Formats: sequence, C-alpha cells, structure tokens
Amino acid sequence: MFSIGEFARHGRVSVRMLRHYDAIGLIRPACVDPDTGYRFYQASQLDELNRVIALKDLGFTLQQVQEILEDKVTAAELRGMLKLRRAEIQARIEAETTRLARVEARLMTIEDEARVPADGVIIKRLAPVRVAELTGVAAGYEPEAITPVIQPLYHDLWQRLASAGICKSGPALAYYEEAEDGAVVVHAAAPVATGSVQGVSIVDLAEVESAAAIIHHGSMDDVLPTGQALARWIDANGYRSTGYAREITLNWSCDPEQWVTELQQPIEIEATGG
Repeated sequence: MFSIGEFARHGRVSVRMLRHYDAIGLIRPACVDPDTGYRFYQASQLDELNRVIALKDLGFTLQQVQEILEDKVTAAELRGMLKLRRAEIQARIEAETTRLARVEARLMTIEDEARVPADGVIIKRLAPVRVAELTGVAAGYEPEAITPVIQPLYHDLWQRLASAGICKSGPALAYYEEAEDGAVVVHAAAPVATGSVQGVSIVDLAEVESAAAIIHHGSMDDVLPTGQALARWIDANGYRSTGYAREITLNWSCDPEQWVTELQQPIEIEATGG
C-alpha cells in the first residue's frame, strides 16, 4: 500500500489531483483509514491512473474519461485513440499555419503597398492559342484554395501529355472562370500545336485585345501584393478589369521562390458617366 503522497510521486501527479479524482469517483483509494481519513493506494492502481492521464491528455473531459474506463479500454485501443488525436492535432496545426500565412500575406500588402513597381506594368495583346487542359473546381480564388487544386491538375496533365508523346509549344498557362456559390473553375493548361490526348481537353482560347501584364517573382502563394499592384495600376490609368487574370509560367523550379510568372489581366477602357 502507498500513502496518497507516495502514490502521487510514483504516478507523477499531484496529491490535489488524486483527491479530486476520488471526489468525482474516477479513481478511488484502495482503502481509507476510518480513524484518520488517510487514503491508501495499491500499485495495481497505477495502470488505472496512467489510463486516466493519457485520456485526459488526449483531450477528453473527465466525464468522458470515466465513461471510457467503464468500457474497459485496452492499451491497443488507447494507441488507436492516440493516432487519431495526433492526426486531428496535425490537421489543426496545418490549418493554423495556413491561416497565419494568409494573415502574413495581407500584412505584407498593407505595410508595403509599393513593393511591386507600378512602372513594371505593360499593356499587350494576347494572341489566340490552342491549349491542352485539365480542369477542377476550387472553393475560392484565394491561394490556399487554388494551390491544392491546380498542382495535382498540372501533375496529371504533364503525365498525360508525356504518355501521348506530345510536347507543349509554350509556357504553362492557368486561367479561371466563375462557378456557383463563389467557387472557381481552375484551368491548368499548356499550349500545344496539335494532337489529341485521352482525358485531356483541347481548347482554343480566343484573342484578348488588351491585357495589363506584370511579372511576379516567387511562389504563387505570395501573389497577393503583385496582383493588387496590378489592380491599382489598372484603376489609376482609367481601365477596368474584365474577368480573371491569366497566369503564364515563365520560369519553373523545384524551389517556388525561383518561379517567375506573368499575370495577364484582360482590361477595357473605364466608361465615364455623361
């Protein structure tokens, strides 16, 4: 038998915690001295204590812990719960990391609106082009919604083109269209001269008479400042945007920080009121 203090030391918990567990009926002492009220525990109760602490650390409430213990949870079942909770925590960490990255991108834009020089914008005609493409739907236009959709599309597209023996005739091109409920249709495309590929659409993109173009250096996850610099230039120079910008990959690398992408925003002269 161990006194409550001794049992607490062996279990690496506090005496106060053991008294609380006793009060709520979670872990009862093996016996209580009727004269002094001192609590005594057996070594076999360390297994029960370990289960309680493990379940509590997994995020279960003490009431839930009690219900689980009543079902005689095994070590194997605890291991399964640990794996599940680890996956949940990892997903939560990744979600929070993505959220912080979004805040950082917005903050950079607020702090340094002039980081992308406006004089880097040019107006150009976009010639008609035939492309091979795959499409998907993203929940929105923000980078964290687009990236998980477009990257697998391009991976699949390159494999299909290679299997068909077709080489792209120009840089990769991404463009977008509105979908329902704020979603966005993502087109992952590559210019091709001719041919057909199973499972791949061949599309003729029409000429765009005028587009404002700007170069973005680095990952497309960080495109926000460049895109907003382009938007400010368009507004300041009497134009309006028509639809989504195209994204032309001028340089691709395994390191996203080495990417070079041209944003091509279709524009027209802003109408003035009479």
